Amino acid sequence: MSKLQVRAFLYQLGCFAILFISARYLVERYTELIGFWIPLTAFVVGTLLSPKFQAVKTKDGEKLYMKWIFTKGVKEIG
Repeated sequence: MSKLQVRAFLYQLGCFAILFISARYLVERYTELIGFWIPLTAFVVGTLLSPKFQAVKTKDGEKLYMKWIFTKGVKEIG
């Protein structure tokens, strides 16, 4: 694994974790769901809303890209 692939994995994991914890809190606090449904709902929400990061080898070298449902197209990240 290259340095950018590890960075992409950590970015994706961090974004998912933030969204999962936030969604879990909101679902537990503001819905009537109980038991296994709380983390399952938070997982689905976190998976759908989390941005996707990927390291791609191009002719100019390896670059990090992000795709998210709230932005149009694919964005290059430093």
